[in-house]
Amino acid sequence: MTDTQETRSFNYKKQLKGSAVFKLGAVLATFLAMPIMIDYLGAELFGVWATMLTLLTWVMLFDLGIGNGLRNKITESLAKKRPDTAAEYISTAYGLVGLISLMIFLVFLIGNVWLPWQKVFNTTSVPERILSEAVVTLGFFIFLNFWISLVNQVYQGLQKTSVMVFGQFLSNALALIFVFLLSVYTKGTLIFLIWAYGLSLILSNSILTIYLFSVHKEIRPKIILFDFGKVRALFSLGMRFFIIQLAVLVIFMSDKILITQLLGPQYVTSYEVIFKLFSVFTVLHAVVLAPLWPAYSDAHAKGDMDWIRKQLKKQIKFASLIFVMAILLALVGPLIVKLWIGEDGSAPHSLHMLFAFFIIVSVWNNVFAYFVNAINELSVQLWSAILAGLLNIPLSIFLVKYVGMGVGGVVMATLLSLSIYSFIGPLQVLKIIKE
Repeated sequence: MTDTQETRSFNYKKQLKGSAVFKLGAVLATFLAMPIMIDYLGAELFGVWATMLTLLTWVMLFDLGIGNGLRNKITESLAKKRPDTAAEYISTAYGLVGLISLMIFLVFLIGNVWLPWQKVFNTTSVPERILSEAVVTLGFFIFLNFWISLVNQVYQGLQKTSVMVFGQFLSNALALIFVFLLSVYTKGTLIFLIWAYGLSLILSNSILTIYLFSVHKEIRPKIILFDFGKVRALFSLGMRFFIIQLAVLVIFMSDKILITQLLGPQYVTSYEVIFKLFSVFTVLHAVVLAPLWPAYSDAHAKGDMDWIRKQLKKQIKFASLIFVMAILLALVGPLIVKLWIGEDGSAPHSLHMLFAFFIIVSVWNNVFAYFVNAINELSVQLWSAILAGLLNIPLSIFLVKYVGMGVGGVVMATLLSLSIYSFIGPLQVLKIIKE
């Protein structure tokens, strides 16, 4: 192993260890907060909250892929020992995302006046005025965080993913503390929960931002460093990420909206509980893969394909282990949910098994998607994501309304849509490695 490979591998292991510890804390905080929130709001109002959060999280799409493009450009610039270029990309990205965030929020405020939120969330238990106030408040926090959360892409570009994961832990821990205090001192109020969630996001990302640019002053964003020449580079790469993100959001984020509209918001609760239970595996896998993205970029920029091959083989073996664990969790899942949440989160064994296969497909896809994302080879993933996004919603409606699968129909549609890349993604990576 060369010195460069050894340094890269050492940093990857260091980031992985730090990420694992903080991600464990973040997941634990989420698991502890969920039963408190369900008890605080009740099943139907919690379903409204989960759907509202999903709907507004779509805003993350509107960075037009700039964040992912920025991540790759920072890694490439630093691999070539050009911190000045990295600073220009960071300054340009912050300027663009800040402007986009402000413009979309203004449009959102205008649209809020006309949108019938009771119909959107399929509920009459919450007055229209309260829903409108809740959506605007959550929207403010989401759009502000949309801008300042760009710091996470900078950390990943610097190959310091463990600090980014620490930010997630801090945000989840703060949310847990705030939600617990709400449950003790207030009655179930949607607005209070939104403030708790929003403040936890803003505080954690603000702390990360202050720390990052006080330590790495050489890449601190400045207005004078905004470079119109970098705008085209970020958009050119970012638009491909944007289309993939759009398709993925259609697949993942539409599920709760479809359940709300087709079955009712109360059904979102059982879906959300089981999704959160099985997300342990996607979170675990993301912890392992996140430091690899910038490491792949660095290795590819330096032509080190031998290191890349070894890492891909390791990731396939690790994914196989997750496959087995997901099936085992499906067998004992109903018991865990009953002990964790109670009857509010109960669902049949078949839904747990569908989520297990959903996890298997997601993990397998990510093994290859992270690599092609890191080296900007996005064409195959782009077209498969578009096809999957087009299939997901009509397939969900068909399986729920005409086959009678209920919530399981939505999960099955997502599973089948994602399976497209499961076949063609590995073939693309194999071709790249051989060449």
